[in-house]
Amino acid sequence: MATNRKTIVWFRRDLRIEDNPALAAAAREGSVFPVFIWCPEEEGQFHPGRASRWWMKQSLAHLNQSLKSLGSHLTFIKTHSTVSAILDCVRATGATKVVFNHLYDPVSLVRDHNVKEKLMERGISVQGYNGDLLYEPWEINSENGKPFTSFAPYWKKCLDMSVESVMLPPPWRLMPLTAAAEGVWACSIEELGLEDEAEKPSNALLTRAWSPGWSNADKTLTEFIEKQLIDYAKNSKKVVGNSTSMLSPYLHFGEISVRRVFQCVRMKKIIWARDKNTEGEESADLFLRGIGQREYSRYICFNFPFTHEQSLLSHLRFFPWDADVGKFKAWSQGRTGYPLVDAGMRELWATGWMHNRIRVIVSSFAVKFLLLPWKWGMKYFWDTLLDADLECDIIGWQYISGSLPDGHELDRLDNPAIQGAKYDPEGEYIRQWLPELARMPTEWIHHPWDAPSTVLKASGVELGANYAKPIVDIDTARELLTKAISRTREAQIMIGAAPDEIVADSYEALEGNHTVKVPGLCPSASSNDQRVPSAVRYNGLKRVKPAEEEEEEEREMKRCREERDLFSTAESSSSDG
Repeated sequence: MATNRKTIVWFRRDLRIEDNPALAAAAREGSVFPVFIWCPEEEGQFHPGRASRWWMKQSLAHLNQSLKSLGSHLTFIKTHSTVSAILDCVRATGATKVVFNHLYDPVSLVRDHNVKEKLMERGISVQGYNGDLLYEPWEINSENGKPFTSFAPYWKKCLDMSVESVMLPPPWRLMPLTAAAEGVWACSIEELGLEDEAEKPSNALLTRAWSPGWSNADKTLTEFIEKQLIDYAKNSKKVVGNSTSMLSPYLHFGEISVRRVFQCVRMKKIIWARDKNTEGEESADLFLRGIGQREYSRYICFNFPFTHEQSLLSHLRFFPWDADVGKFKAWSQGRTGYPLVDAGMRELWATGWMHNRIRVIVSSFAVKFLLLPWKWGMKYFWDTLLDADLECDIIGWQYISGSLPDGHELDRLDNPAIQGAKYDPEGEYIRQWLPELARMPTEWIHHPWDAPSTVLKASGVELGANYAKPIVDIDTARELLTKAISRTREAQIMIGAAPDEIVADSYEALEGNHTVKVPGLCPSASSNDQRVPSAVRYNGLKRVKPAEEEEEEEREMKRCREERDLFSTAESSSSDG
């Protein structure tokens, strides 16, 4: 039953009107004031990259049009303080309640905790909803009541539980609060500054390939379920063509609910099981496992909120990473001399997208061939991916670097040439993204360094000139990785550390922690000030930094600003030699 309650609906990464718990609850209770608040300063080192901001801008415009059709509209606010902006909205509208859908990344957890605290101090009701997951992170625990730290038992328990099957329809009509909100300083979507003039030419290419917006997400899901899901297991092994669902950016920005995706795929699996279609069942299971890994990423980041800065397994604190800026630039520019790796990195820069298999290959190369810090790769993916998702990014890189209990073995060194022959057997992907190798015979295209000089000459390839020589040969890479692992184990033995010890809690992790420092990318001023709104586990834990640490951080921030032009993301991804 509707009441006269005035409610602010705070949109973040839930840019849809269908199956949106916060919006539905507010609409049932009375009049609503939908608002999107953009505060770049609070994003810190995790300020979204160009491609991600382009998607956000298009999605917000789409959502605004949908809200207008329901009798309301989305108010855009750009501010230096989210808390202040929400308090201004409360004063201007006379709202007595603020609702939003939960987020689970470290930056949002801190911000949401602060917002709740300030609103409750002023007697404003605050309610959060689950609009992003099948289950809240605190709903799934092992038999001893502790969080799972391996995916398989976590996902098994999830699948054994029931999932709410009722989807929330979009409201028929919204009662707006626009007349009462004249005191709110609002701006246009252009004034949010999500896209600058220099970025528009590159973003024009994204417009041709993608259609952001919640109604487009629904169309993409329907097409995938009806036409592609049945062959998903088979096609997922290909890195060319339309072999994935392409739903990840829609899921990241909440343009479609994960519950809807899960239910649609599970229904198909039931039908295929009845028809004894084993290929269909296998495809459905594989796709649902991907949904589970997305859930697990949020689960781990909530229960271990330091994982954007420190590995879950504590032994990697001893690993001798090679913080070599030159190697990092060669990797990010696609100039390693390994065609499959270089093609992936150039596709990433040009489109903001890579096949999941390629993401694994290029990240494994960075960590295990080049010994680059996994946090550098994580931050680079965050800056460049169209579907940049912090929790998935964190767990993906920790998995590759052996930082998770069930992750890749750290000493597992996969040969990119063999992987190329497996996932791109005809060399189509290589030729698409490395035109300098377009004329190379398929026999040699994944390892041109082995090709006879006559073949290289006939193909127009000059190694070291128009295509890079391998940055490191495989035998040397294996030897260096083995030595690094040995040094890690020696350091563990010296202090008596267990080889697979899991960091116990956020306080232990943050006490001896440092911020992520990628070349030219500034650390977050609040990265050591981690607070998680969980009375059960952390109870607002906060570490107070000494004055000298604050001063050092300020100096580091200044140095980063001065060097930004030298090692900017754009520069490090350009194709210059």
